[in-house]
Amino acid sequence: MTYAPLKPYLFAPLLALAATLAGAHWAGAQTDNDGGLDLSIELVDPKVLRVCADPRNLPFSNEQGEGFENKLAEFLAAKLQKKIDYMYFPQATGFVRMTLGAHRCDVIMGFPQGDDLVQGTNPYYRTAYALVAKRGSGLEDVAALDDARLKGKHIGIVAGTPPATDMAVNGLMSNAKPYPLMIDTRFDSSAGAMIDDLNKNVIDAAILWGPMAGFYAKKSNPPLHVTPLVHEKSGPQLVYRIGMGVRRADQNWKRMLNRLIQENQSEINKILVEYGVPLLDENNQPITVEASTRSP
Repeated sequence: MTYAPLKPYLFAPLLALAATLAGAHWAGAQTDNDGGLDLSIELVDPKVLRVCADPRNLPFSNEQGEGFENKLAEFLAAKLQKKIDYMYFPQATGFVRMTLGAHRCDVIMGFPQGDDLVQGTNPYYRTAYALVAKRGSGLEDVAALDDARLKGKHIGIVAGTPPATDMAVNGLMSNAKPYPLMIDTRFDSSAGAMIDDLNKNVIDAAILWGPMAGFYAKKSNPPLHVTPLVHEKSGPQLVYRIGMGVRRADQNWKRMLNRLIQENQSEINKILVEYGVPLLDENNQPITVEASTRSP
């Protein structure tokens, strides 16, 4: 997932119906690894964890398996004692319809809770849009966009994302530098370009979706400071719970994933923290490696 919440996708009802009917023809003996849940009808192949993913969308996923959603999928496949396979498709309009909806894969690894385009599992992490700044800039502990220290600053923002509304409310858009939301990820990265501009002092701070903020800040030399924006008083919400997405009919599969999340939250947190994802508990306090047993 690139930005939360995801842009709406359009389902093709007949395609979804055809996929559901086709699923009724799949059958296979269930193994003990599935805890007695019959997944033979719900899954494309009960012996394979088939993941819907973007081929070029770090830090989430890529075809080389370098994203944290790739690592999470590998972890779950090992727990399920299944092989892993991917259906790669650019995460833009049509992503859900062409992957999960067409029964070409069985799970989207990252989906915001409350988005009704798919059936969501229980969330496995909670994070927020974040402000990225250089250490020593005086902006490291800015946790809200109404902070007076941001006045007159050049702030990078991805156009059309929720924090842009908060920036406008707080009079920060006149000096802002916008970066495009819709890009060809084969050639461009708005997040990468924004962090490059920050390191070159073209902008004073950057606002990015938390996982991207943490990933690029950690890669920078020297590392940049990331502060989740958890104190906004107006505009759209900037904090989201993220789960996995499955088809609405796949109830047993959803139960299986929920159980895996519950039983392995500590290990999941560790993978996320390794990628710099700023994890938050329900009180908006950071979840660190040392406290990675806490659930989102």
